[in-house]
Amino acid sequence: MEIVVCLKEIIDPEIPPSQFKIDPVAKRQLQEGHALVISTYDEHALEVALKLKEATGGAVTALCLGAATATTALKKALAMGADQAILLNDRALPAADAFGVAAALAAAIRKRGPFDLILAGCESGDWASRAVGPLLAEALALPCVAYASRVEAAGKGVQVRKVVEDGYELIEASLPLLVTIASDESNVPRFPKLKDIMAAGRKPIPTWTAADLGLGGKANGEAGRVTVADLSIPVRETRCEILDGESPEEKVDSLVRRLRDLKLL
Repeated sequence: MEIVVCLKEIIDPEIPPSQFKIDPVAKRQLQEGHALVISTYDEHALEVALKLKEATGGAVTALCLGAATATTALKKALAMGADQAILLNDRALPAADAFGVAAALAAAIRKRGPFDLILAGCESGDWASRAVGPLLAEALALPCVAYASRVEAAGKGVQVRKVVEDGYELIEASLPLLVTIASDESNVPRFPKLKDIMAAGRKPIPTWTAADLGLGGKANGEAGRVTVADLSIPVRETRCEILDGESPEEKVDSLVRRLRDLKLL
C-alpha cells in the first residue's frame, strides 16, 4: 500500500503561555527561539501509516509544507519508519491559508505519483482549522473520512474506525481515500531508536518549490490567501472584591446576591 502522510511543523504546544509571542505587524506567531515539533495529530497519523505498512507492505511518504527548519520534523518521520520525506518550501507557500496549503499538497501528491491512501491529522496543533484534510480530499477528488482513530486493511480497501460523539462507527471504504486521524490508544507515536535517528540524518530530503509544483499567482501565497485582520494575545485582568458580612450566613448571602447581579447564577 502506497501511503502519503501530510505533516505540519509547529511551535511546541508545551511551551509556557508566557513565552508565546506574536509579531503584531506581520500578524503571525514568532517561532524564533522555540522548539519546533510535528503537530500532535499528524504524528498519530504517521503511526497509523507505519502500522498499515507493517501489516500490508508498501511504502510511507512524509510530506511537509514549511520553512527549511521543517527538515527536522521530516527527519523524525524518517527515523520513525517513513521511507521517503519531501519538503515543500517556497517563500510564498508557508504564508498560505488552508486553501493554499491544500492546493500545494495536492500538487505535490500528483507530482509524486500513484498512491492508495492519504493520512493527515484531524487538526493542527496551532490554528486547528480542521480544514486542510477535507480541502485536500476535494482538490484530489477523493472520498474523505474525518476523525478516525484506526485504519486497518480490509480486502481491497480499508476499515476505518471513526470517532463520533457517543462512541465510534466502523466504515469500510475502497481506495484511494483520504482519512484524517484523531488520537487513540492504538496509534500512540513510537519512539525512534538511536540507530534509526542516525540513519535518518543521512537520508536526502528533496525540496520542491511552488515552481516545481506548477503553482503561482492566486494558487498560493499572498495573492490567494485569506488575510488575517488582527492577531493579539488576550489581555487578562484580575480584580478582587471583598464582600461584607458579620456571620458566615451573611457572607454566603452577599456572595449569592453578587453572583446573581453578575448573572453567574
